[in-house]
Amino acid sequence: MLVVLLVIAVVVTLLVTVHWYIWRRLVRDTTAGPGAARRAGTAAVIVLPLLTVGAFVTSRTDAPFRLQQTFAWPGYLWLAVLLYLTLALVAGEAVRPLLRRVLDRRAAARPVPGAPLAAATATDPAAEAPANTAPDANEPSAGGTAPPGSATAAAAGSATAVAPAPPAAAQGAAATAVAAPAEEIPGATARHGDGPGPEEPGAAEAPVADGSPEGGRPTGAISRRLFVARIVGGAAAAAAAGTVGHGTYGVLRGPSVKRVTVPLAKLARGTHGYRIAVVSDIHLGPVLGRAHTQRIVDAINATQPDLVAVVGDLVDGSVADLGSAAEPLAQLRARDGSFFVTGNHEYFSGADAWVDHVRELGLTPLRNDRVEIAGFDLAGVDDVAGEREGQGPDFVRALGDRDRGRASVLLAHQPVVIHEAVRHGVDLQLSGHTHGGQLWPANYIADLANPTLEGLERYGDTQLYVSRGAGAWGPPVRVGAPSDITVVELASRET
Repeated sequence: MLVVLLVIAVVVTLLVTVHWYIWRRLVRDTTAGPGAARRAGTAAVIVLPLLTVGAFVTSRTDAPFRLQQTFAWPGYLWLAVLLYLTLALVAGEAVRPLLRRVLDRRAAARPVPGAPLAAATATDPAAEAPANTAPDANEPSAGGTAPPGSATAAAAGSATAVAPAPPAAAQGAAATAVAAPAEEIPGATARHGDGPGPEEPGAAEAPVADGSPEGGRPTGAISRRLFVARIVGGAAAAAAAGTVGHGTYGVLRGPSVKRVTVPLAKLARGTHGYRIAVVSDIHLGPVLGRAHTQRIVDAINATQPDLVAVVGDLVDGSVADLGSAAEPLAQLRARDGSFFVTGNHEYFSGADAWVDHVRELGLTPLRNDRVEIAGFDLAGVDDVAGEREGQGPDFVRALGDRDRGRASVLLAHQPVVIHEAVRHGVDLQLSGHTHGGQLWPANYIADLANPTLEGLERYGDTQLYVSRGAGAWGPPVRVGAPSDITVVELASRET
């Protein structure tokens, strides 16, 4: 119990920290303090994680199925968006200083209006003298002075006496034009309330221009800090939305079909080219329903397999809620029939009831059992999650008394039982469970937790094939691990 509480505390702390970071970068840094935009963003950052928690809680309780569906779509989708939004914003931390540096250089290179004229007037008084003037008799010779009482001296004295001093306001404006640092992006339109708030770093150095003469800044300019925050935040949001949107479309479109040839040393020559359609991790639930099952069944039947193997994690819910969603499985067509083994999610949903239901739909459950197919033995074991209910895999019962001179194919949901399969002389194990990682970069974690993440690998004399699965758990999204149905074609080495 203490371990469970510790895990919950860690998860809650992580969620709070990540959402605070999202709020800071997407809400606080892109708005100007209290206002409608900040209030709306803050509300979203509070409500969305609550929907995610609600999706998980209702799916693990006896909540009405309609309530599960209400929470599932927004809650699970936000979980996927949160992942890629966080990754994009973290990557944006490296972009922020670079973007500000570029803007600083551009601002430094931009001439300030009025500065060249002021500089020329201050440093070159002769620039205002007439270009072509003839020497006057009253003017001094080069290096001399005007004689006292001359017209030139009188004119100079008169000019000195009557020339007014420039107004103090004009002097201040000129000084501001020359000395003020460029902290704005001219041309950007600032709405009322935009820009960093007074409590934020950089607010004092880059206020939003109001167009008044005292400001010395272009009308409609916004601070570079705010400009960079909006550019990086907007790009991160667009990247996350695009990634999740594409991944969701891939799941809802249905799995693709892969074809893999697996040579078996003991396979009889007459069984060469035998086709097994392998499908795993369909995950019917509050998000994926009957239409999803129908797409999978249609794709399998189109391959015209000799045998269909449903390798666990068919459902995320009870027969009462999802029985009708699984009914299209009755349409599966294969010469030697369709077979089913339990996955870990069946034990969250009433494994015995689901075994009975798939039998009613025409599938043959293999619960630590074996059948003889022309040319090889087909065995299936319960998932290791069943050990909590006194069930689980029993390799002795499934494989102990078979003829080891015949080729054998084992259906087992989780790849982790491969070492037991090797000890019992299995030629090929067909598994699922990993989803291929489902959401990059989770594939790196899944790879550490499983002997094989996806595809075909050899362990001694036993080969293991792991399907990425045909559905999705949690978020109906796949990134870097598209869903699939695999047609495994057995090849005899005697040919």
